[in-house]
Amino acid sequence: MLDGKDTLALLPTGGGKSITFQVPAMAKDGLCLVISPLISLMKDQVDNLTKRGIPAAAIYSGMFQGEMDLVFNKCRYGDLKLLYVSPERLTSEKMRDAIRRMKINLVAIDEAHCISQWGYDFRPPYLEIAAIREMIPGVPFLALTATATSVVVTEIQKKLNFRKENVFHQSFERKNLTYFVFNEEDKNRRILNILKKVKGPGIIYVRSRRHTKEFADFLTKQGIPSLPYHAGLDAKTRVKHQNAWMKEEKKVIVATNAFGMGIDKPNVRVVIHINMPDSLEAYFQEAGRAGRDEKQAFAVLLYEKADILDARHNLAAAYPEIHEIRNIYRALCNYLQIPVGGGMDTSYDFEISGFCDHYNFSQVTVFNTLKFLEKQGFFMLTEALLNPSKVFIKADKETLYRFQVENEYFDPFIKTMLRSYSGIFTEYVKIHEAELAKRTQLNVSEVREMLSRLHKQGILAYQPGSDKPKIICTENRIDEKELFISPEYYKNRKKDAETRLESVITYAETTGRCRSQSLLSYFGECNSKRCGKCDVCIERNKIELSDLEFELVLNAIKPMLKARHCSLVELAESISSIHEDNLLKVIQWLMDSNKIAMDNEQLFFWK
Repeated sequence: MLDGKDTLALLPTGGGKSITFQVPAMAKDGLCLVISPLISLMKDQVDNLTKRGIPAAAIYSGMFQGEMDLVFNKCRYGDLKLLYVSPERLTSEKMRDAIRRMKINLVAIDEAHCISQWGYDFRPPYLEIAAIREMIPGVPFLALTATATSVVVTEIQKKLNFRKENVFHQSFERKNLTYFVFNEEDKNRRILNILKKVKGPGIIYVRSRRHTKEFADFLTKQGIPSLPYHAGLDAKTRVKHQNAWMKEEKKVIVATNAFGMGIDKPNVRVVIHINMPDSLEAYFQEAGRAGRDEKQAFAVLLYEKADILDARHNLAAAYPEIHEIRNIYRALCNYLQIPVGGGMDTSYDFEISGFCDHYNFSQVTVFNTLKFLEKQGFFMLTEALLNPSKVFIKADKETLYRFQVENEYFDPFIKTMLRSYSGIFTEYVKIHEAELAKRTQLNVSEVREMLSRLHKQGILAYQPGSDKPKIICTENRIDEKELFISPEYYKNRKKDAETRLESVITYAETTGRCRSQSLLSYFGECNSKRCGKCDVCIERNKIELSDLEFELVLNAIKPMLKARHCSLVELAESISSIHEDNLLKVIQWLMDSNKIAMDNEQLFFWK
């Protein structure tokens, strides 16, 4: 990559993906363009970099034009080292024009599996990324992912127009992370036992928002301080709960999959899934949040037969009928008052419950429709983010001074603001109206009125804060009759999702292969060794045979039992070179693991 080669880097969760582009960006002249799908993750990374004195910024749908223009100018004049961009922005002509004027040294594509139609999180806007190559010829691409099968690895390189295939593959194996799967009806009892034995912070993933609170309350009553986390909580509560867990004031956070991206907590000792994940990719990424400090940690999946039925039902519900998608699209655009041919790059406060009540829609159907439309590039959904108010002085210092002299009413307010916030002439700075009210001896509404009036007079740019979830139009509204969704494409997407779910079910139900080996083989690592520590390996270790001894017996009896039913006596006589005790131990283990069965004293493989 440093020598100008396109590179696909496959690195495990917690493997330091950010370092792979941040360090080269600092070492080379120019800036690194980072393409990332999550606004919250971009904001976190930019905040962390600026705190360390590294100039970074982000451009994403829903930002005010003035703020974007300031960022573009910084890029053009070399004042930034890293610029984070959402893939949807790349279709904007203004963004493309800005890219042509930037001195870009590297393009980093995070979550690169999103470009693959065979990936678990396909996003069509990722297909637009390769188009920027002609604007910045010769600039290398670095694609990054922690979850990609061999098919996805090939497609990522193809869709990004790699000049030559080049994959850096660090093994996904996590030697310090032990996987367990339990078929368990009494999950509460099992979880309490686990949490009492495991010292240190934990994450419990559940499917529904309601269960986050119910289970957090249950654990707290049992003496394990816990808090809930999901996208439906207001932004302040989510930040409060996350911080309490990060500081280890609470041991466990009970969360939906809205929690975890960008969370930098290396000492998580256990991650527990109470429900079936949708895919092994998602499970591997979420489980991988344990043990990033390379000390012993555990990933536990609990399931029962009813969970498999629920998972299949939930998957079916995640794909509303095409006519329902069109109806909800039309209703949403009307609800937000978006005209046909307009709306692109506009953001709206949006509460899904209010929308559903207004049209008497099912929340599940609406949510899944919006997620489908988001993946097609029509909208972006954001959880309730803490977006503080921002101010930027547009007037130069001489003009501002004249204004203060001519408008005594505003003079004390402006002076207080200038004393309170540095950098206000060069960039949008975060402000707190309540704090400014105390300093100016005004109330909060009066401060907002002052700022609004100064905004209208062109003295400053004022962006009122918001902590509500938003929906952002990434395309202009079209007539719902033109909203074409290919039935074949729709069918294939659903079939892919079903295949991924069945892989999770197979992983959970298989009791004859090391859990780590099963996961690694799914991602194309087929020559890994048994971990020796998972629930399967623990049972396997009980037969007290070495891997070599076990494989010798298995390789001898497998072809015989696959060809026909055999009695134990026939097996023993046919492979007399193997000690009978070893043969009996392997046969018993295979039967206990449901790999072979016996009928009328005849043994046979049934899986």
